[in-house]
Amino acid sequence: MSAAFERQAQILIVEDDPELSDQLSSLLRSRGYDIQQQFNGEAGLIAALRGSFDLILLDVLLPAMDGFSVLNHLRKTRQTPVMLLTACGAEEERIVGFSKGADDYVPKPFNFTELLLRIEALLRRAMGVGHPRGGQQQLVVDTLQLDRQQQSVKVDGCAVTLTPIQFKLLWVLALHRHEVLSKAYLYRLVLEREFSRYDRSLDMHLSRVRRKLVDAGLAADRLQTVHGTGYCFS
Repeated sequence: MSAAFERQAQILIVEDDPELSDQLSSLLRSRGYDIQQQFNGEAGLIAALRGSFDLILLDVLLPAMDGFSVLNHLRKTRQTPVMLLTACGAEEERIVGFSKGADDYVPKPFNFTELLLRIEALLRRAMGVGHPRGGQQQLVVDTLQLDRQQQSVKVDGCAVTLTPIQFKLLWVLALHRHEVLSKAYLYRLVLEREFSRYDRSLDMHLSRVRRKLVDAGLAADRLQTVHGTGYCFS
């Protein structure tokens, strides 16, 4: 098991190419992860809903049910981190993935070393590794309440469900409220990778966080986009 994690992470691979699925499975098992494989979207969704996974690697072009449909159904009840794997590298495909709640997006063909680093970064965020245990655990900003240990969010007592990445993004912005945080800074701190002006994943995560907060009653202008600079929680 990777030394970064205190317990064995459970990973579900939903990939219809048996050779690629087996390669991923062997690679991740060699790193100590517990792996389950499914080869079509319908079986993958059933496994994701029945199991308790820390991460799902989800292909987009799947038989029975495509990856976007799987993700859409999954997000109705589960916030399990999902990394999309797809040969579709177009910008609109990435936007669709993030809009449906994907946490990361890796186009094929991918470098296995890079993929491992992205997986470990996503698991660190999902499993709460890397935060100082003695650090601040709760934030209250007017009607917004955040609990880092439980990764729970409430607006005026109403629970808001966020993915681990969405929670971390909101936590960082709320912790530095009234400060404009640059995209480059947030990419390094929240997504744990360098900023690229062609990468819109952070924009999509922020858009979903804002929509969920507004639906719960928070004013839309509390989470601001400062064009050309970054974001600010006011």
